[in-house]
Amino acid sequence: MKLPKIDWKKNAGLVPAIVQDAATLQVLMLGYMDAAALKKTLRTKKVTFFSRSKQRLWTKGESSKNFLHLVDVKVDCDHDTLLVTARPDGPTCHRGTVSCFGEAGARGVGFLAQLERTVVDRIKSGDKKSYTVRLAKEGVARVAQKVGEEGVETALAAMTADKQEFAGEAADLLYHLIVLLRVKKLSLADAIAVLERRHGK
Repeated sequence: MKLPKIDWKKNAGLVPAIVQDAATLQVLMLGYMDAAALKKTLRTKKVTFFSRSKQRLWTKGESSKNFLHLVDVKVDCDHDTLLVTARPDGPTCHRGTVSCFGEAGARGVGFLAQLERTVVDRIKSGDKKSYTVRLAKEGVARVAQKVGEEGVETALAAMTADKQEFAGEAADLLYHLIVLLRVKKLSLADAIAVLERRHGK
């Protein structure tokens, strides 16, 4: 990963590094990196900062095991701030929350990625009380049937004046589509990549 020139002199060898969830795009935390921290981040693929309180390199998760796995790093137009996208292993904040900027999870479109993670976790858990687990175990044909049913119900609801009913059916369709993607060993990212390629044409 080749980065543009970084202005290390502006803040005595440190630059702010904003960490963003690669899937939900939620801002997770702010830390500081020096050249050694950035080099270690790129080498190990685990986000590492320079701790101003400990005065040493500090890899996020070295104690909690909630590592931030590097996806990408970008430098801003002034070459003095980094935007780091990563995949978190668990809560980012030391208080046990997803983000250091409040307790709420991802909102808006980012919530779909958060929902997808929940679906994956439920399927892995094997909990027989979970509707998601029971549905996934029934296999592709059954989940595909559910997506078809929800698609028809969404289309029918669109023809009524009840917007709340339509929104509810659309939500059911999105949920079941996420489950079907996972059962097919695909993800929302795979479908989004297709849309991005089409958009670029």
